[in-house]
Amino acid sequence: MNSIQEVFQKKDKNLLSIYFTCGYPKLEDTTKVIAALEKSGVDFIEVGLPYSDPLADGPTIQDSSQKALENGINLDVIFEQLLTIKETNKTPLVLMGYLNQMLKYGEDKFCQKVVDCGIDTLILPDLPMVEFENHYKDLFDKYGITNVFLITPHTSEERIRKIDSYSKAFIYVVASASITGAKGDISNNQISYFERIKGMNLQSKLIIGFGISDKQTFNTACKYANGTIIGSAFIKDLGLNGIDKIDAFIKPIIS
Repeated sequence: MNSIQEVFQKKDKNLLSIYFTCGYPKLEDTTKVIAALEKSGVDFIEVGLPYSDPLADGPTIQDSSQKALENGINLDVIFEQLLTIKETNKTPLVLMGYLNQMLKYGEDKFCQKVVDCGIDTLILPDLPMVEFENHYKDLFDKYGITNVFLITPHTSEERIRKIDSYSKAFIYVVASASITGAKGDISNNQISYFERIKGMNLQSKLIIGFGISDKQTFNTACKYANGTIIGSAFIKDLGLNGIDKIDAFIKPIIS
């Protein structure tokens, strides 16, 4: 059982995960943000690996990644930072990055570093299913790592059920066929999509992300899933108000 499965054993409704970008706003802020998020009471934390050519990130997260790269962040620095809080941080971390980062770093080296940091769950949005089946499933199994797949409103039922069969942590339900970023209220079309996925009675837990930004959208999404991930709205608040105000962002959502 991995760390995220353990979270669901203790709590399977109204979970809140926060995405943040390593090395933002400042290079040394990675561990400070994690510590503040843990103190605020989030259920798990999505650790974003800054990348120059992201697949689905909107302008807010792209900007934070660019600033983090300008700050001097790289995978070696990130793994060093995560190692320093391994013993003190008790909130599970999910590492979100891109396949090319792992390929450039070295697959086995990357996986070993992930495990060394006490992380057992990855999100690689650009990992093709066929590559997962032919190679990465065995690689991840070797290191005890679980991969999280994303689905969108356009994902076929056949693919969703295949993803369900491979999922050990959760399925990332992308709320809309677009990039990340707050988009206001959840639409009727999105609710119909959430209802369709919920009605499939999948074995996996469901976490909704993309466009979840406040208590209202959090509460609405949680009616159709086990919880949500908030990213862009948090990054924007972090950039404006700093680490000291993280609790003020989180508490109104989960209270």
